[in-house]
Amino acid sequence: METIVSENNLPLFEALASNVRIKIIELLGQEPMIMKDLASALGLSNSIITMHVKKLERADLVRTEMIPGKGASQKLCTLVADRVELVFPSKGMIPRNFHISNISIGHFTDFDVKPTCGLASKYKIIGDGFDDPRYFLDPERVDAKILWFLKGFISYKIPNFLMPEEEPEELELTMELASEAPLSNEHWPSDISFTFNGFPIGKWTSPGDFGGTRGKYTPEWWNIEMNQYGLLVHIRINNDGTFIEGTKVSDYTIHNVDIRRLQWDLRLEVREDAKNIGGLTIYGSGFGNYYQDIVSKLTYIDRKNVK
Repeated sequence: METIVSENNLPLFEALASNVRIKIIELLGQEPMIMKDLASALGLSNSIITMHVKKLERADLVRTEMIPGKGASQKLCTLVADRVELVFPSKGMIPRNFHISNISIGHFTDFDVKPTCGLASKYKIIGDGFDDPRYFLDPERVDAKILWFLKGFISYKIPNFLMPEEEPEELELTMELASEAPLSNEHWPSDISFTFNGFPIGKWTSPGDFGGTRGKYTPEWWNIEMNQYGLLVHIRINNDGTFIEGTKVSDYTIHNVDIRRLQWDLRLEVREDAKNIGGLTIYGSGFGNYYQDIVSKLTYIDRKNVK
């Protein structure tokens, strides 16, 4: 979950000015729901619920995505904020805006992984089994919502929607991660290195690979003894450097990581020379404790609107 900070509060005020939308937020606070199930729970038509959900989306409170269903695709609604902060105008305040992208776990663009390894969609293992890196090239890998490997790397391309007149202030990358142990082991540290646009921005040590208790969104068919959930990791690159979970890990700032290139490259890696080689598991929407994939949030100032 993320905090929504908005200097343009009108969409938020409108979103919260409805008992129906408040009830939708309360329902989605328990778990993501299919649009038609929301309509049924509230005794309203699909078209009315769609109108309400669109207003919640405009306020950045709810995200929707199409998922496979019985006979046809269905729209899944997910609450993406657990609190809001209203910032009232003051003298000298400069409005800040966001570009947000969600990168699905299976949409990696490069990899070199060593067993143990594998990947799965919300419905099945991808490929004919575990520990064969060739299945990372299986056409179905784009549907992956969990993947894991012992050593090596995985890379993702992230779209950059920054315009020339927009001045970047902070990039936040959020993802659910854990180690990769045989079955699971909560005491299995792993040093996970992050590279952004070719710059080694920092390292985070995962404490373990968590199993035994089913992840909040991990499907029932997934073996309870295997990796079930991870920890939500926040990487922030701003004017002061790069921070992971609030701790400064490098001096790379928002201005010296080639932030204006047309597309960004994010690499997650367990290196051969790492002190703790304990693998990496990445959880996406449909696995783990957080219903999200890799989220990129760029905060910027729009200079053409600054007086």
